[in-house]
Amino acid sequence: MAQYQETTQTNALPLPSAITARGVAATELRPWGSFTVLEEGRGYKIKRIEVKPGHRLSLQMHHHRSEHWIVVSGTARVVCGDQEVLLGNNQSTYVPQCTAHRLENPGVIPLVLIEVQNGEYLGEDDIIRFQDDYARAED
Repeated sequence: MAQYQETTQTNALPLPSAITARGVAATELRPWGSFTVLEEGRGYKIKRIEVKPGHRLSLQMHHHRSEHWIVVSGTARVVCGDQEVLLGNNQSTYVPQCTAHRLENPGVIPLVLIEVQNGEYLGEDDIIRFQDDYARAED
């Protein structure tokens, strides 16, 4: 009786470690909504952020990263430095490193956006809060 052995061959080339995505985190709940890390690699992190209607994130800044925000659905009120803008579907904005900023959902449906962070350090502890609706203290 002949034995059958199945072999599988893959044509994918391995990616260099500098651009290979690291594991992603589960969704993290916050008082204002939630975020999910979609992908993270050296020097970048991509998140899906959902902000509940009528809620906003703290007025904050980051020493080690910049952020790009792209609205997927809903309306975003963005304060960045001394400017304030309203963004809708498929609109985006850039938040430079070391710039005070805030994201708010002034609408009646959840705000969903994609955030792309760039920088040498992307930890959640790189947040300096100036104002916070939820009385979260600095660590």
